[in-house]
Amino acid sequence: MKKLLLAGVALGMMLAPASAQTVLKLGHVGEPGSLYDVTGEAFAECVGESGKAEVQIFGSSQLGNDEDMLQKLKLGQLAFSIPSSIMSSVSDTFGVFEMPYIVKSRDHMRKIRDDAGDLFRDAARKQGYEIIGFWENGFRNVTNNIRPVNVPSDLEGIKLRTPKGQWRVKMFQAYGANPTPMAFSEVFTALKTGVIDGQENPLIQIWAGKFQEVQKYLSMTGHVYSPAYLATSSRNWKKWDDDLKAVISDCALKASDFAYEHGAKVDAEFIAKFEEAGVEVNEADKQAFIDASGPIYEEFGQQVEGGADLIKKIQSLDSGAS
Repeated sequence: MKKLLLAGVALGMMLAPASAQTVLKLGHVGEPGSLYDVTGEAFAECVGESGKAEVQIFGSSQLGNDEDMLQKLKLGQLAFSIPSSIMSSVSDTFGVFEMPYIVKSRDHMRKIRDDAGDLFRDAARKQGYEIIGFWENGFRNVTNNIRPVNVPSDLEGIKLRTPKGQWRVKMFQAYGANPTPMAFSEVFTALKTGVIDGQENPLIQIWAGKFQEVQKYLSMTGHVYSPAYLATSSRNWKKWDDDLKAVISDCALKASDFAYEHGAKVDAEFIAKFEEAGVEVNEADKQAFIDASGPIYEEFGQQVEGGADLIKKIQSLDSGAS
């Protein structure tokens, strides 16, 4: 009997996996087809191929809004999230990306990632987070149901949804709009019911959110380039072994390059799709917006410790590439 039991245990050990694979949950607010979605999938595939872990993705705000997910990171309930503009509420350092037209191109953003990334990693770490990857939300443009937006004064009185963050709100107040911070998951219904008149997002986010179904005008303002970040908590990062952290870091960098390439590709394709959907598209006078943005830069430089130097640092990394 004892021999039979031992044989059964031995057989069970042979059939069982050597170790259970680590499962890591990644949450984000993007809809299917968004840049968050496809970049997250590229990252998950890369990590999975290593055999070190399985990344399970929960998009469409299934695990809450950005603020909820940042809290879940700190509690150890979530491995990764992909915050974007909300990071300016976590640390003032990230607010530099809220300065209108400060990021000139994706090549410029690569330089920021490679040469100034530690500034943002350190700022996040002080708040209990680890920035593992610099991904992309994209160049933002305005949609609304009132009128085409060519110059800042065209935004006068328009109720415009913005993400949470004081600098985006200040920017659109300076342009004359009535900015209304709101979770991304609430925007479609708010547009449909007229609670807000418009919103601003990268083209792929606008399309994935189906805002073209409830918006008349798309104005190519390109007013802000929003990075997205692959984030975890310092608590999570410390408990992962070095081999797993190396895989995560490598895959995050590969996903970053994928995001920049895919973002450029879809930006070139989507204008025609919006026009086919019946949305009126216009090119805004970007210089008029740049000219109206001086006070935002001045206020950031005065209010944020080291803000003026940070602006200069970001601007100095622009090689002039398009």
